[in-house]
Amino acid sequence: MVLAEPLARVNEAVKEGRIEEAAALAERTVAEASRTLGPEHPEVLRLRELTAYIAYLAGDPLRSFGISLALARIRHHAGDTEAAYGDVQSASAAWRAVRDPEQGLRLGRDLIDLWTELTAEDGPAADDMEQLESARARMGRLTERARTAPPPPTC
Repeated sequence: MVLAEPLARVNEAVKEGRIEEAAALAERTVAEASRTLGPEHPEVLRLRELTAYIAYLAGDPLRSFGISLALARIRHHAGDTEAAYGDVQSASAAWRAVRDPEQGLRLGRDLIDLWTELTAEDGPAADDMEQLESARARMGRLTERARTAPPPPTC
């Protein structure tokens, strides 16, 4: 593995609770590895997964969601339905941490669209429709929350 040393440093920082340092190291390593190996190289994709996880740990579910959903799309287009579904699950976990109902609805539409595509193919998504139905139910709850939420303050 070309990225073994930087990956070990990132993992060590995560284990020791130095999340901001881990995030910075992971971002730098992803950028360098993307230039060297290409943005869709398997090692770069695994590092991006770790970056999404670190963003989640750092309390940035939007970033985590964006990275995970992008990875799911890449892997779906590459025909790797198992890895794509794993990334959809990571995006779903991050999506559930988003508290703003309007933002949750926007993100949820993208998530459910890709998730639905994955269920049309053989693979783990097609075997786990209950999770997709749970996400759709959350969309209903978010819609209701957005409808009844007070308008944002104007300046």
